[in-house]
Amino acid sequence: MTREYAAAGVDLEGAEAQKHRIGRAVAGTRTPLSVGRIGAFGGMVRIPPGMRSPTLVLSTDGVGTKVLVALQAGRYDTVGEDLVNHSVNDILVHGAAPIAFMDYIAGAGLELEQIAGIVDGIARGCRAHEMALAGGETAQMPGLYRPGTFDLAGTIIGVVEEAEALHGDAIRAGDVLLGYASTGLHTNGYTLARRIVFERMGLGLDDRLGDTGEQVADALLAVHRSYSAAIRPVLSRIHGLAHITGGGIPGNLVRVLPAGCEAVVDPASWPLPPLFVTLQQAGQISPDEMRDVFNLGIGMIAVLPPDAVASAQGAAGSDGVATWIIGEIRRGEPAVRFGRR
Repeated sequence: MTREYAAAGVDLEGAEAQKHRIGRAVAGTRTPLSVGRIGAFGGMVRIPPGMRSPTLVLSTDGVGTKVLVALQAGRYDTVGEDLVNHSVNDILVHGAAPIAFMDYIAGAGLELEQIAGIVDGIARGCRAHEMALAGGETAQMPGLYRPGTFDLAGTIIGVVEEAEALHGDAIRAGDVLLGYASTGLHTNGYTLARRIVFERMGLGLDDRLGDTGEQVADALLAVHRSYSAAIRPVLSRIHGLAHITGGGIPGNLVRVLPAGCEAVVDPASWPLPPLFVTLQQAGQISPDEMRDVFNLGIGMIAVLPPDAVASAQGAAGSDGVATWIIGEIRRGEPAVRFGRR
């Protein structure tokens, strides 16, 4: 039966070998909150002790077509780390600390080194945030996926005191928009970026990408930055946070604006990284479309009172993250407008 299953495209013996290596990676992420055995049907973690009114914050996401660049380059750990950092940022905007992560890898004909490499990156991201990789699923589905291709997704569980959760309702006119530098594209806009780089520019992975000073593979596979260490020290001073993912600044900042507040972003207030300049020029992309598709060098925006800006910039600087005052909150209908401050 196993031989027939393997001939159909699912190698159970190879899957068993994967489990042992992956199990070692998972074991390295266990924390004092971890409960139960590795390899069980479900992952378990405790709620941190001492919380008065713990509220769980959950988020599920993927890394999109960045996996196609990883496949092309033969690098798999970086997209695993991308997945964790993206997810950490998604719950950070609510003030939550991560406690557990679950991954889902689906594909066809994936080799042990590919799967284990992805999980190695996921585990590395979990360890960096002292978060348990509580479990996951690897599904070989020939017929649904082309041989050698895969998709990657994950679910994160975080916790925050209910009274301290961020919803954006504290944002008010006069607040400042503080932008945090991204490390490239992060995990969004790759469908357009790949078309520009590989089709219009005709570049290969080892070619230099415009004025970035990097090879194509390095520029496109730069790991999505986590803003946890840069922001957590000043969370109590922040009125709202927006993780700049798909939809860019306008599509994500508007999600945290309360009634009666509009955000005015000054596009000249931070330097546009060479990667985005190259993509815009080579692809002949309009400024509006660039703003809708890419983060443009801003991976997170904090909305905070003017007297909290110095401490927020100090915390970010201590973690090596550049920041810029990129705009302000004014009275108006919830919207994001680009213009001079």
